[in-house]
Amino acid sequence: MSVTLYKLSWRNARRQARDYLVYFVTIVMAAALIYAFNGLVFSREIADLSEKLASLPLMIVLASAAAVLITGWLVSYTTGFMLSRRSRELGTYILIGLEHRQVARLFFLENLAVGGAALLLGLAAGDLLFQALRAVMLALFGAPYRVSLAFSPPAVGLTLVYFLFIYLFALLKGRRRIRRMKIRELIYLDRRNEEEVIEKSRSRRRIFVLSVILGAVGTLLLLMGGMIPSLLGTGCVIAFLYGFFLSFASGVPAFFERRPAKKYAGQTLLVFRTLTAKLATMGIVMATVSLLFTATLIVEGSGMTFSAMFQSRMEKASAFDLYIGTKNEAHLDAYQDQIRRSVPVTAVRRYAVYQGEDAQVTDYLADHASYHKFSSRDMLMAFSDYAALRAMKGWPAVTLETGEYLIHCQDYLGPSLADYRQPIRISGQTLELAGIETGPLNQNLWDANGHGFVLVVPDELARNCPVSHGAIAAMTEEPVSGEQFAGLCAIRDRYDAAEGLYDTLYSKADQETEAASMSAMVVFPLYYLALVLTMTAATILTVQQLSETDRYRGQLALLRKLGMDRREMRRALGCQFAIYYAMPALPPALIAVPFLLNLGGAVEPGTMTGIYHPAAITALALGLFCLIYLFYILMAYTSLKRNVLPQE
Repeated sequence: MSVTLYKLSWRNARRQARDYLVYFVTIVMAAALIYAFNGLVFSREIADLSEKLASLPLMIVLASAAAVLITGWLVSYTTGFMLSRRSRELGTYILIGLEHRQVARLFFLENLAVGGAALLLGLAAGDLLFQALRAVMLALFGAPYRVSLAFSPPAVGLTLVYFLFIYLFALLKGRRRIRRMKIRELIYLDRRNEEEVIEKSRSRRRIFVLSVILGAVGTLLLLMGGMIPSLLGTGCVIAFLYGFFLSFASGVPAFFERRPAKKYAGQTLLVFRTLTAKLATMGIVMATVSLLFTATLIVEGSGMTFSAMFQSRMEKASAFDLYIGTKNEAHLDAYQDQIRRSVPVTAVRRYAVYQGEDAQVTDYLADHASYHKFSSRDMLMAFSDYAALRAMKGWPAVTLETGEYLIHCQDYLGPSLADYRQPIRISGQTLELAGIETGPLNQNLWDANGHGFVLVVPDELARNCPVSHGAIAAMTEEPVSGEQFAGLCAIRDRYDAAEGLYDTLYSKADQETEAASMSAMVVFPLYYLALVLTMTAATILTVQQLSETDRYRGQLALLRKLGMDRREMRRALGCQFAIYYAMPALPPALIAVPFLLNLGGAVEPGTMTGIYHPAAITALALGLFCLIYLFYILMAYTSLKRNVLPQE
């Protein structure tokens, strides 16, 4: 008997993998993702890229723990769903003589076989995915990449532990459930659906209105930021999603009952009768899927925002290979000596940044642009120093006539200053604006070349003004190494310990490493989590839809006999699919779009501009989500259309 039981388990496992292919593929992909990121945790090569990656294993483990919980919920839900769908078959086994424990073991073994096969395929695919992640990580740090396909035993072991936790919990739960159920309960289990939670139409309307209000309030609270508003906002959003779907799904039939003309127009009756019959029995599931989609968009968009922020800050702080700013100009002597001894340079400039007589341009920008006031006076630079810095950057030379001044500003401030033509007074002389220049010039640091902008004036006038801070800018023959930068940092730390005065010290190489490290530790785990969330939610929707294949086939066969042609059936099926998949995705978009726009706008001005603009990032996040979601929709639609539409 045991041999027969194992053969039956294996046969059922193969059939299950075929019938629930979307679920099987998702588990394979989840295993691949978990293994690939575990590979990063145990990779000595990745750890040696930078000391700043010390927190990477912790971040990935936390993201993996969340991914395991989400995948575990998917496996538990799908296992329970398959149990209800196959309850008659399992009940029949008991009727023909098998014991409850044998049927429970059969169900346990076949699902374990599916999970084991998915794990093996996932490990194979995961090694390829790890190579892709490894290549991206090495490219971020400018390190050479060499193909080396080899399994990581610690990563394999940790992935195995994760999957044992995922599957044993779900399967033991199903096994215990089968052993405790009576034959009658098991046979009729497939007829049990989620009960209609809200039966009275008045209650439906009240809860629907209340849920919409909670959704609006929750979104506003999320936009406010802060711990308490965010927690309250999250609670309101969750209440909105569950209230909305429970009241909406149960209220659709009532809507059409009061509007019979709409009910019988075109294919509405076929589309909405089938759709509402399903929605009325899965309101909680739809709300949960919608909640997962909301989390997906927020996590994915946040990852893109952080990535853009790190990249933009790096670009703006790396105008020169080396930059030093200090309130005490005497410190520059020690820095110069250290540079002369250890850092080969191609060009270097020591100069001062001065304070103007007022905040005329600062006040103008505060009124006409997204600009934060950093100083009570405009910052000035001598023209000779500015010309030298332009030469170091390889920019075209500019001229400055007597009685003129220039404004050099960050790119995002250029349009706001396009109509500015006001003269300024420096050292008793009036200067007219000669022009506006833009480009990265280290204007967003402390002790920088101005905060967002600097006024370039004749040398003799600048040197009559008080000094704000001294600076050194240099271009080097090779990127500043970690050892060279550490020598300069030691000088800074020594002054800080003695005087409590923290100098500004940046190298382009260190900023690139910082941006790469932050991207690896923050952005990668967020993308990882967003992908798992998307796959989980889309799989649940698809499994639910494909489980109705037999019912759809019977309905459409009957409609064919009544005269409906194949084109009308395909149109009705497509319309139903569009509504079914759009419903749980629209509320998350309405919540996530303002959240992401607000998140991008909360970053300091000048950071999220151009391709990093919050609107561009939000559109990209929605596009990427829709691309993955569309893959599942097309896969389900193609399968269902092939299996349920009558042949010509």
